[in-house]
Amino acid sequence: TRGVIRVDIAKCIFCGICSKKCPTGAIAVTKDLKVWEIDRMRCISCGYCTDVCPKKCLSQDTEYAPCAYSKHKDTFKSA
Repeated sequence: TRGVIRVDIAKCIFCGICSKKCPTGAIAVTKDLKVWEIDRMRCISCGYCTDVCPKKCLSQDTEYAPCAYSKHKDTFKSA
């Protein structure tokens, strides 16, 4: 079952390969600010991002994303 994309932000090197390979443009990476964002309304859970991640910090859980009642991006920042 394809489910929600998860990120382990501590492992992320902010290379941006996941955002370049995303067919819907749901992922945005800002390397200089160390910010990784995903627009859950655009994500089709194809898993391309998890396949191309060189650090394997992206994974796809077997649970579905919760229902969204408003449009927003999930933003993760490196400490």
